[in-house]
Amino acid sequence: MIAIIDYGMGNIHSVKKALERFGADTLVTNKPADIGKCHKLVLPGVGAFDDAVRELKRTGLLDELKNHIKNKKPFLGVCLGMQLLFESSQEAKKEKGLAILKGRVVKIKATKSAKVPHMGWNQLKQVTTSQRHNVISPCPLLKNVPDNSYVYFCHSYYPEPADNSLIAATTNYGLDFAAIVWQDNIYGMQFHPEKSQGIGLKMLENFVGLC
Repeated sequence: MIAIIDYGMGNIHSVKKALERFGADTLVTNKPADIGKCHKLVLPGVGAFDDAVRELKRTGLLDELKNHIKNKKPFLGVCLGMQLLFESSQEAKKEKGLAILKGRVVKIKATKSAKVPHMGWNQLKQVTTSQRHNVISPCPLLKNVPDNSYVYFCHSYYPEPADNSLIAATTNYGLDFAAIVWQDNIYGMQFHPEKSQGIGLKMLENFVGLC
């Protein structure tokens, strides 16, 4: 069972439909008790950093989310759902991040060629090998995904991990930034896989297939 956290900040139904396409049993929930019953967890997100953190705290979902990750169960954060994993964000006025991953979230610098927000299709450049626990391996979500594939973005901020070994793929939009992060059972995507047609669906299929 894959739990999709509903905290009023995500593209819930599109994510649910995409996962179910690959045979996943899904549960959209805002109840902490449901999370412990599920093997995998997805945290979508569209909206403001402060509002998201406050809502996770108010509903009691925050502690259960952290327990899920601590118990080494697969977790996927999408867009804001990934940004929340870090320690802080330049967008936030009051709230801190969940500090599950070290680093911060920073705002895209607008230029003539890079408008803010970043909306549209851009390429993923895979970091094909990463050093983790002395084992070199590619990110499981990128299995059978061609390098330089296009995915769909809609954001004004991006993660800046303290440890570059977390970065599984980058995208160039005025500068190279982390588009996919991966640490053990934790996966994060800055783009929207549910809106990224066949390539995004392949990555969600790979997530469904994780043990």
